[in-house]
Amino acid sequence: MLSLTPYRKNRVAAPDDVVNFYDMVDRFFNDVQSPFKGFEEKSFKIDVKENDNEYLVDAELAGYDKDEVRIRFDDGRLMISAEKKDEINEEKEHYIHRERSFESMQRVIRLADVMEEDIKASFDNGVLKIIAPKSKEVVKRKEIPIE
Repeated sequence: MLSLTPYRKNRVAAPDDVVNFYDMVDRFFNDVQSPFKGFEEKSFKIDVKENDNEYLVDAELAGYDKDEVRIRFDDGRLMISAEKKDEINEEKEHYIHRERSFESMQRVIRLADVMEEDIKASFDNGVLKIIAPKSKEVVKRKEIPIE
């Protein structure tokens, strides 16, 4: 029967009584209890479509509310960021356990030929939809003379 162990390109053949260094490193960094798990960068999925007149951006932000999402357009870059703060403030003096969490995610999309003033966005059921109309005056190609 075939083994379900994934193929590793750098796998070194070692006797059973010798610890395989590559497996040890993989287990350390991929372990659920790894100290580096808290430093993983969180992100969200985006889809960018283009037609002749506009760009259509869909961003999946499940679990976020409309007021926790921010959109900016600056120098040809569309920046979408989401920030969530969960803090329980109970007025009990003798608490034994108290938790707080903070999440922040950001994505940047380069859209150079956009009419900034006409960008529209909507947020429904955790999906952010952005419509960015294209500018009519974009120079796609320009010959640069040499002095």
